[in-house]
Amino acid sequence: MKLVLNIFFVLICVLAQAQKKQYFLIDTETKIRKKVKDSATAVKFLDSLAQSNYFFTELKEVKIKGDSTEIFFDKGKNYNITYVSLSDSIVKKLKTEKEFFTKNLDSTKNKINKAYIDDGFAFSRLKSTVKTKKNGYPVVELDINKNDKRTVDGFVMKGYTRVPKRFVKNLNKEFKGKNYDDKNLIAINKQFQGHPFLSLERQPQTLFTKDSTQIYLFLEKKKTNTFDGVIGFGNDKTEKFTLNGTLNVNFKNMFNGFETINLYWQRNPDKGQNFDLQTDIPYLFNSNVGMNMKVNIFRQDSTFANVKALPAFYYHINNRQKIGLRGTFENSTILDSLYVQGKDYNKKGLGIYFEMTEPSDIDLFLYKSRINFGYDYLTTTYTRENIKSPQNQFYFFGEYNYHINGNHFLNIKGEGAMLDSKVDFTANELYRFGGWNSLRGFNENSLTADFFYYGGLEYRYLIGNQAFFDVFGQYGQLNNKSLAVKPKLYSVGLGFNFFIPIGLMSFQLSNGNEFGNPFKFNDIKIHWGILSRF
Repeated sequence: MKLVLNIFFVLICVLAQAQKKQYFLIDTETKIRKKVKDSATAVKFLDSLAQSNYFFTELKEVKIKGDSTEIFFDKGKNYNITYVSLSDSIVKKLKTEKEFFTKNLDSTKNKINKAYIDDGFAFSRLKSTVKTKKNGYPVVELDINKNDKRTVDGFVMKGYTRVPKRFVKNLNKEFKGKNYDDKNLIAINKQFQGHPFLSLERQPQTLFTKDSTQIYLFLEKKKTNTFDGVIGFGNDKTEKFTLNGTLNVNFKNMFNGFETINLYWQRNPDKGQNFDLQTDIPYLFNSNVGMNMKVNIFRQDSTFANVKALPAFYYHINNRQKIGLRGTFENSTILDSLYVQGKDYNKKGLGIYFEMTEPSDIDLFLYKSRINFGYDYLTTTYTRENIKSPQNQFYFFGEYNYHINGNHFLNIKGEGAMLDSKVDFTANELYRFGGWNSLRGFNENSLTADFFYYGGLEYRYLIGNQAFFDVFGQYGQLNNKSLAVKPKLYSVGLGFNFFIPIGLMSFQLSNGNEFGNPFKFNDIKIHWGILSRF
């Protein structure tokens, strides 16, 4: 090829001169003068022009002036529209025709190269060679130099390294041995997007050696401890304006095991108090089996008290999904002998459950989506009457933040539960719901039922990444066999959420009622809350 002969001529000329020289490449068309460090660099540059579709680059002149060597060249026309002839290996790989005409040679090259990179040939190089001309266009032969195939051989943790060993093992199990390509690199990044305990300080980096491909992860420990306090104002059964509230404290990953300790307390306007203590250990003995232990105490003034323990073991499907087996041990005692709607009882049972959580990449939202459902088979013994009854218990909760467009979002939420038994339920064993985190516009835990469901839509408008307004509506229904009522319920309201230095502050107005009852302004509930991470 004429270009190759000319390049060799340049090499002979310049290598014949003294060692310490200056080399200049000069484009005769644009007059651009480019200094290069040596003759080998000049040769590589001229060769690269052919690989960039300047197939007919010509060496015009070489001038040697003392210590300077000037190489004049004309790169000619860039042939991005051309005929292509593929090597047999590329034809076999892409299952395409051997020769064809293309209007975008660069796009054709990128497509071929990507096919090899996606198979793990990260350092594949496509070579272009002109054989002849056809109809005024060059015929470009494309061949591939694949080099060695690359796979993910392991991870190296940097920065915050005190992560559970099982987490690292799961990461290796999922990606080790897979092709080193864009698809798997994106999947690795997604493992840390919205992770509840970890974030990436910077993008993963790769160390290539002759025999291995190691991915370096630069980890940061998130501030995951939270304090969630809510103060509510509403009316009790006597229409008296009362103060109620909720405190929810989560201590997370304090011992670098992704563990959680949760303390929850709630007081409602009808003098009911609810207390939860929950501990979650996700990787027992460095396995994918986790343990969750929850103790709940509910006391309704001086009427009755319920104590419930829910020990559970679960299996990590992945870091966002788990399926578990749980036990139920519950005891209820009537404190007021005049309270005839309730009975002393104890419950024992076994159940299964599933949880899925997808964190949000928007700090104003706690989650992008959540799903939680389960089934329990229980045996209830009413102690004074010495009556035993089997019961079935079903539960479902789901939430999703749908991005409409721009700053507009729609929060979709639904919840439902059912108790099933051949024996009538007593008042102290019914579900209790309503309030800030369920059917809003009603007092906390003021609604009781053996079956209930509700669903709601909440429009959210984001103001940057610091605040959002919301307007919501909810519809629900409950069934209380002991009272023979099946009311249909609704709630409406609006709120404002914004960041302040100590956390996310929420303010909400809501009103809930039964369909058919007149709307009362004095039933409006006011809630003010703060969520702080530390």
